[in-house]
Amino acid sequence: MQKKLQLSRATSYPSECFASLKKNQTPESVIMSKNGHSNAAFVGDRADKLELAEKGQKNKAIVAKDPDYNPYHHRNVEHPTTNSETLFHLLKGSLGTGILAMPNAFRNSGYITGSIGTIVIGFICTYCIHQLVKAEFELCRRKKMPSMNYPAVAETALGEGPKCFRVLAPYIGTVVNTFLLIYQLGTCCVYVVFVASNIKAIVDAVGDTNIDVRLCMIIILLPLILINWVRNLKYLAPFSTLANAITMVSFGIICYYIFREPLSTEGKDAFGKPENFPLFFGTVLFALEAIGVILPLENEMKTPQKFGGSCGVLNVSMVLIVFLYVGMGLFGYLNYGASVLGSITLNMPEHEILSMCVKGMLAFAIYITHGLACYVAIDITWNDYVAKRLGAQRNVLFWEYAVRTILVLITFLLAVAIPNLELFISLFGALCLSALGLAFPALIQICTHWYQTKGLSKAWLILSNFVLIIVGILGLVIGTYTSLKEIVLTFSE
Repeated sequence: MQKKLQLSRATSYPSECFASLKKNQTPESVIMSKNGHSNAAFVGDRADKLELAEKGQKNKAIVAKDPDYNPYHHRNVEHPTTNSETLFHLLKGSLGTGILAMPNAFRNSGYITGSIGTIVIGFICTYCIHQLVKAEFELCRRKKMPSMNYPAVAETALGEGPKCFRVLAPYIGTVVNTFLLIYQLGTCCVYVVFVASNIKAIVDAVGDTNIDVRLCMIIILLPLILINWVRNLKYLAPFSTLANAITMVSFGIICYYIFREPLSTEGKDAFGKPENFPLFFGTVLFALEAIGVILPLENEMKTPQKFGGSCGVLNVSMVLIVFLYVGMGLFGYLNYGASVLGSITLNMPEHEILSMCVKGMLAFAIYITHGLACYVAIDITWNDYVAKRLGAQRNVLFWEYAVRTILVLITFLLAVAIPNLELFISLFGALCLSALGLAFPALIQICTHWYQTKGLSKAWLILSNFVLIIVGILGLVIGTYTSLKEIVLTFSE
């Protein structure tokens, strides 16, 4: 007798995806699905049921009865995106506060190690994304479903994998959700520290003083709570558009400051200390990885078959992203050297009007999109856990606002406790994205094709993905340990 497994409605992508709402999307379609999908068949919206493989079957995976079923032909997307729109969304999903931290990442690695390391990490991340997308297509074909989200793909894959993994299938969706939730809350912490640090830099320059960055955090707290009380995405979308425009202008001015003086390798390390490499690894993962945004964007495409491929949307976007990240990290480090800070904006001249304008604009842009960043965390916490336990009550709205406020306060308190931008970025990059971007896609790939490969193909499947899982685990453990150790050392001095 087949066992039906109730999948939780898990949101599967970070805030940047919300920040890229399509221009022609109506308010109704924006709020149709709180996880950003107008595809009514999207697995994870409310309580969709998914058939997993029978535990009693040996060496077999349940495959769709119709081998010609193509999930792409059964997606009912109200406002599908073109290839160029998807490319823009991917770029926006990866170009955030993380790129401003790349010079600091190169300080930990050295400019040669950093350049090569960023390219290698970018290649590995792209490979893992391809494997995740291919696994989703294959599982959707077998289950005759148009699309799935990240937790659903993980749950289905483990249910069709070896016996030792099938017992974990009911729990892997929650594990993926937990990592996504931690990552989103970590992103919100980075936002709070980034905004407060840049406000402090402006106030210090104008008032010729040295205020505590925590005071700036307290000042922005109340408006931050009010922004996160907005329950409908359509009211946040205009702020996202404004933030995008401000960010592009600011990046242009930052490039002007980087290149206005001759760059030199003198006094700059070509190869960093090995003990600092985990900090580089975590920072690059945080900045580069947009693993959570991948499946939602691919599922919403007009021509999803163009997403992969050698010259597909994914490869083109990742080449551009890696190029921009290497450029910002390399030239930013060559300009400011060992004095580079957690955000390159903090190294810009203190008393120049243009410099202060850039800091103010980026602080404002990040501040007004904090509601979008926290929306995913609120969605997961409220819809998947709290609301289900409360049931039908008169004061449900009160509890929803309470949850929103508590989540903002959690990110605020973490930021107050550890107001260090570079360590926050490295910590959450290593802790969450090593698992979400490397280990989980490799595990999903093994389970998806476990019974469909033999001989050398199966040996390669196991070997290649086992290496990725080991790299992911080592990155998570060593990167998290190194970041926590640096946090303790920094604040014990």
